[in-house]
Amino acid sequence: MTQQQTQAATVLSYTEVNSPIGPLVLVSTLQGLCKVDFGTYEQNREKLQQWANRWFGRHELQENASRLETVVQQLEQYFRRERLSFEGELDLQGTEFQKQVWTALLSIPYGETASYKHIAEAIGSPKAVRAVGGANNKNPIPVIIPCHRIIGASGDLVGYGGGLPIKVLLLDLEQCSNTVLTNK
Repeated sequence: MTQQQTQAATVLSYTEVNSPIGPLVLVSTLQGLCKVDFGTYEQNREKLQQWANRWFGRHELQENASRLETVVQQLEQYFRRERLSFEGELDLQGTEFQKQVWTALLSIPYGETASYKHIAEAIGSPKAVRAVGGANNKNPIPVIIPCHRIIGASGDLVGYGGGLPIKVLLLDLEQCSNTVLTNK
């Protein structure tokens, strides 16, 4: 037997939650939240399988609302404007550069925005603005890791994985759609 044949499958717990921006699928390992997708589980099933195959190899997706109860409660509080930040462990799956970018996104305060340039400077790679944009686009945990708070250097809204209407809703929720960049 090969090592992969003897290795136990990683259990990925998931649940769906309804939100003001539509249904969300939340996925967690034993280490922490690892994925948030816009839409239902059924709409994302194939994409989730491909993502899990890439990062975990052998895995088993199991519906388990109780494992994700705390995250669901925090999201509900966030959408009611009762929570400004999220708590709990994250299990980030990506390249080291992507993880640096995603960690830097966590430092953008609620109600504020930043540019790709600001994030590139924050991670010590001021010339990596395009690469930061690519990593931002691959954020596996939107809303929790606030990639929606990234706007263009000119102050324009730039793309969002969930679509610009959802980005506008999130920025309006946080009352920062007209916020000046935190670092120009």
